[in-house]
Amino acid sequence: MAGPQSVLATMSAISKGGRAGGKVALAGGGLWLHNEHAKGLGGSGEGVNPEELFAMGWATCFNGAVLFVAAQKKIDASKAIVKVDVSIARDDTSFALSAKITLSAPGLEPAQVRELVEAAHQVCPYSKATRNNVPVELAVE
Repeated sequence: MAGPQSVLATMSAISKGGRAGGKVALAGGGLWLHNEHAKGLGGSGEGVNPEELFAMGWATCFNGAVLFVAAQKKIDASKAIVKVDVSIARDDTSFALSAKITLSAPGLEPAQVRELVEAAHQVCPYSKATRNNVPVELAVE
């Protein structure tokens, strides 16, 4: 599979200390976030963990993809809300991720919302990056 033709922007982050008690920040400086295992993984759940940050990024990116697709279809999806649940579980060798993406779009018919979530899943860079590697369930509310 071919990569991007020309890089538009590059974002960088740095991590020190890993998941349990470490810190993560944007490489350019600024706010450092405290890392902590989720309660389900034996941690306090008081900091952030990579799966939460991944879910936040994917939700934001996917919402942008919904708005992009909706504009092409001349559908007003300005009230769209995207929720991404990222789960971590044991697999045969170590750990694996799975995800559920739920789209709510007040004012739109359920068929339109289903059409938007499926189309956005085809264009969202996070969805493309995880395709055929992370099981993803698409849902509508």
